[in-house]
Amino acid sequence: MSFAYAKPVLMPSFTDEEAWAAFERRDRRWDGRVIGAVKTTGIYCKPSCPARRPKREHVEFFAEGVAAAAAGYRPCLRCRPDEVARDRGAVARAIELIEQAEEAPKLDELASAVGYAPHHFQRLFTREMGVSPAAYARGIRASRAQSNLNRDKTVTEAIYDSGYAAPSRFYADAKDRMGMTPSVWRDGGRGETIRYAMLDTPLGRMLVAATSKGICRLTFDENVSSLRLRFPNADIRPADTAMAALISGVMEAIEAPARAHELPIDVAGTAFQEAVWKELRKIPPGETRSYADIAAAIGDPKATRAVGTANGSNPVAVLVPCHRVIRSDGTLGGYAGGLDRKRKLLAAEGAHWEEQGKLGI
Repeated sequence: MSFAYAKPVLMPSFTDEEAWAAFERRDRRWDGRVIGAVKTTGIYCKPSCPARRPKREHVEFFAEGVAAAAAGYRPCLRCRPDEVARDRGAVARAIELIEQAEEAPKLDELASAVGYAPHHFQRLFTREMGVSPAAYARGIRASRAQSNLNRDKTVTEAIYDSGYAAPSRFYADAKDRMGMTPSVWRDGGRGETIRYAMLDTPLGRMLVAATSKGICRLTFDENVSSLRLRFPNADIRPADTAMAALISGVMEAIEAPARAHELPIDVAGTAFQEAVWKELRKIPPGETRSYADIAAAIGDPKATRAVGTANGSNPVAVLVPCHRVIRSDGTLGGYAGGLDRKRKLLAAEGAHWEEQGKLGI
């Protein structure tokens, strides 16, 4: 006797209210997380479907198309909801290939391996991950370089062990991502000048530090001693007149967070951290996202905890607005600067009354 095993049906990890809100705003970030099935038409769609929205009472929600089909619904021919899982599977496979390869695969090679046309897969990967396949590969190589440099390898060893074909490409990437040359970065900032100021802000004492490229540290309750620990061999100096504009911009960002602020920053992290930080900068003032929202937006819905860790690693508070990320149940979650500061920042940005009520502001 043989037995056939059916694929387990996923249980919803959202409320109907959250799902309906995603459909109302046609939120592409929820594609692949929820399916909306219309009782009057017998069709199920993904949240970003451009079709006209039915009445709320005519819609029920499922975690995946398999469950909707089992309930007697058929997929929408306009938004093709079942293709979302295939798209994300292709991106996940491409990430595996990039991370396993000694040298970064070319776009044509990646697209062929996952069964897509190159130009289409380029758009698909960028939409899911927030960066192109080439940029993601550069991030992987730079992360390997960072790890190799920390293992007391020579710069030359780090170059080739990290998958770079030539030193010139390594130094170009390092300049773009790290802000310092590799040997200087490895050696605690030796030869780099970092200027700092301690600011009295409405939210308390704040450290701002900057290289010639931009702000590299903006944190509450830290001082110059902690900066020296991070860069023990750098030339740490008080702010000069050239830094006055940055200091003024930081104060404005603290005092008026409801406005967009475009100050130059000089930070680097892992490819995952940078994808999270990039997504955080897309959140408009006065709005919030959940950790699950950010995880879905960068193409890794299961990475909610990792998103929280990346938030906590954010080196430039306010400018990379990790305070705009809350838990799915509406509670604040964590914040390196303290929950009281998080409440004040959200309130100053003019969060909607409903959101303020959930947050306890």
